[in-house]
Formats: sequence, structure tokens, C-alpha cells
Amino acid sequence: MSRIEQKFKELDRPALVSFITAGDPDYETSLEVFKGLPEAGADIIELGMPFTDPVADGPTIQHASERALAAGATMKRTFDMVRAFRADNDHTPLVLMGYYNPICAFGIEAFARTAHEAGVDGLIIVDLPPEEDGDLRKALEGRGIDIIRLITPVTEESRLKVLLNGASGFLYYVSITGVTGSASADMGAVERHIEQIKAHTDLPIAVGFGIKTPEDVKAFGSMGGAAVVGSAIVNALQAGVDEALSLVKTLSKGL
Repeated sequence: MSRIEQKFKELDRPALVSFITAGDPDYETSLEVFKGLPEAGADIIELGMPFTDPVADGPTIQHASERALAAGATMKRTFDMVRAFRADNDHTPLVLMGYYNPICAFGIEAFARTAHEAGVDGLIIVDLPPEEDGDLRKALEGRGIDIIRLITPVTEESRLKVLLNGASGFLYYVSITGVTGSASADMGAVERHIEQIKAHTDLPIAVGFGIKTPEDVKAFGSMGGAAVVGSAIVNALQAGVDEALSLVKTLSKGL
């Protein structure tokens, strides 16, 4: 059983999924907050892979990538962070989230092998549709790394069947038709759509984009099984590690 599957099975409540960008604002600070997230209340951690053109992200996470890259972030250093985290924590599920270009630049087979060896549990590749992910899926075979697919408010049933083919771990429901950190979601519309999705899969559904408060975490987490908070944590980190971890503690009280 994967760490992700185990985590959802052992929880008697929705999961809190927290996001930070690897290397933001620098390697040491990023690693410190990374290591502190589980104790602060994060059940699953998404670690953003810095990239120059994060087109699905709003200004907050765009700037996080810029800061990380300016401080020397690379794919290799991101894997170094994962290894450093795993040296102290072998149970918290860890998902790498980002774009396909850094994976191709690193080498698809090398990326899959290194991710497995470092202790990565899942991948969310924002700009890689299922029709184009055959090479990556082949490289991941037998390595126990979940492919986590994105579903949006405009995903129709016919498209959902394509997205579910090969998906594992959980599904990431993008609650708004926009970029990260932007407008709040229509709670009623999200709930109705998630109920329709549940008719086709038993995978947990993590709701993200625009979730900022404990009340948001409670409301959206209860719909699908998990709530994802990213931009709010990235913003808090600009004030310091303590502020970021304090926010995660506050968010976890919504569960």
C-alpha cells in the first residue's frame, strides 16, 4: 500500500494537503518549513518544482518560483530536499507538483528513477494531459509513484473517463476556472460536480485553488476527502517559517 493510500485509510477526517515551492525563498528556509509541515498539521505535502513559466499559477506561486530559481533551485536540489526530508520522515506522503519541461530537461527515465529513490509518492504534472503522458507512465512502472490527475469545473463525463484511466493516489479538483490564489469557488457548484465524479471512482478527491481559511478547509475538504492550500502558505512564508507553520496549524483546526 502506498503512503498516499495508507494516509487516506488511516484518517477519520478529511486530509489537509499543503503546498510550498522547493527552494523558496532559499534552500535552507524552504527545507526548514518543509520538515515542519507534518507536525504543524499537514497530512500530505505537495512540493512545487520551480519553473520559469508556471502558467497555471497566479502571481503568488509564480513569484515563489522566481525566488527559488534566483536562489539556485534546480531539479537536482529539489530531489536533495526530498532526501533530506525522508531522512527524518518516512511516513508523510509527498507529491511533486509542477510542469513537464523540468522533467524532460532532467531526463524522463532519470527523473522517474531518482524520484523513486528519493522517496516521492506522487506526481501532479499540470500541463501533461493523459494523451501525452505515455513516456512518463512507462518510466514510472513498478516504482510505486502515483499519477494524480487534475479535474476542473468544466470537465465533462466523457473527458472524466479519459482522466481516470491510469490515475491513482487521489484526484486534484481545481475548484475555479482560473489560476492558483485567485477568486473563491462556488461551493454549491463544486459539491454537485464532485458528487457526479464520485459515481465514477473511489479515489479520494482533493479540492484546491482559492482555499485560504479553516472554514474553507472544512467545507471543501468534507466534499471530496481533502483540501489543498498553497498560495496562502506561500504568502505566509514570506514573513517567516514560524508564520507559515502557524498558518498550517490554524488551517488544520478546520478539519
